[in-house]
Amino acid sequence: MSRLSRSLSSEFRKVRSTKLWWILAIVLAAYSAFMGGLFAFMFGALGDAMDGTGVSLPAQESANMVYSSVSTFGYVIPLLFGALMATGELRHGTLGLAFTLEPQRGIVLASKTIVLLVVGVVIGIAGLVGAVGAGAPVLAATVGDPMLGSGETWLLIVRVLAAIAIWAIIGFGIGVLVRNQAFAIVLALVFTQFLEPVLRTGAQFWDWSAQVAKFLPGAATDAFVGASVMSSLSALDPTAPAASDGLGIWTGLLVLLAYAVVALLAGWLLRWRRDVV
Repeated sequence: MSRLSRSLSSEFRKVRSTKLWWILAIVLAAYSAFMGGLFAFMFGALGDAMDGTGVSLPAQESANMVYSSVSTFGYVIPLLFGALMATGELRHGTLGLAFTLEPQRGIVLASKTIVLLVVGVVIGIAGLVGAVGAGAPVLAATVGDPMLGSGETWLLIVRVLAAIAIWAIIGFGIGVLVRNQAFAIVLALVFTQFLEPVLRTGAQFWDWSAQVAKFLPGAATDAFVGASVMSSLSALDPTAPAASDGLGIWTGLLVLLAYAVVALLAGWLLRWRRDVV
């Protein structure tokens, strides 16, 4: 067994030995079920209201916005998971033990990154089960088709899983940087649930700020996934600035990966290479 394999085995055991991952998976599933069901009903009602005007919301677009609610609103969950994994190890001293068993800290970081990606996908699957399980029946009853037989829908689902996994990496980097568990939780909640939504909404009033807001991490996530309630509904508004159009799937992925790389590198340079106390 290679050193990386041993380190991976150790990191997976750490995750499985705690309740954190499955509790957060259940939370994301419940949250996504609520948001998915709510938006599916809203889009069904919106389509009925628009029928008399000759304009309707396409079934595929409705389904995309419902299923992408997992990443649009739920990315705080993998962010918290990654941050708590980092701060928990620093708080309880298990990171120092990991460095004792595997002196090559780069190997430890690589194994943690892989484990976070895998667990992030698992958490994302839980969220999608909630969103699809609650949203698809409502879409079938209102819009007429939940679009689960569409290749576009399944590609979007894959991108949602990738985005959730990347957010777990971002959370870990932030957790290493801030070290304090309570501060990491507050920071994640304030940024994702208040600060960034306010910034993205306010930025739409001016072309230049809308252009800058494209590169916020949540906006990049929505661009990569390819659908979002926030971006799609603003796109339906003819008064919205042209600059508010998204980055595109591949550019959104690159921006999101850049956030993950910067978070990990900052943690490596400022904290990871130091003695663990």
